Amino acid sequence: MKKPFTAWRAILPALFLFAACGQEGAETVPTAEEPAAKTEMEHTRAPAAMARTPSTDGAQVFFITPADGEVVSNPIHLEFGLNGMEVVPAGDNRPGSGHHHLVIDAGLPDFGLPVPTDQHHIHFGGGSTQIELTLPAGQHTLQLLLADYRHVPHDPPLFSKRITITVE
Repeated sequence: MKKPFTAWRAILPALFLFAACGQEGAETVPTAEEPAAKTEMEHTRAPAAMARTPSTDGAQVFFITPADGEVVSNPIHLEFGLNGMEVVPAGDNRPGSGHHHLVIDAGLPDFGLPVPTDQHHIHFGGGSTQIELTLPAGQHTLQLLLADYRHVPHDPPLFSKRITITVE
């Protein structure tokens, strides 16, 4: 007995072929209208650096207190010093000026971009030169970075020596 012919018998092989061609991982060649896919490097490219404000020759930023290696208790009093430039609030674009940023337990940020705002980077955009700070018990590193009116480090950058304190 002969099996009846159905449309599915004719279409089924074509469906398998179509499904196989559209499988993930199949290579395609880009056309002139369709550029090649971006590489992973292009997707993770850093933002373009910003123009940097010049710093004053011989300027220095430093901690007045605490001292490197000091054992402290909360709240910790930090005081910052600056020689050769003026401390002004963020947004004030005077030559030879800037404001402090405190870097806690982290390396210095990218000098061509504004200093990040997070738990490791405290901004003193109001022009302050001191703070009462509470940190968890243990050892911590602190470093100062001066930045311009846009929070972008100067050229060359002005940063303090990294100090280590122990909080009891």
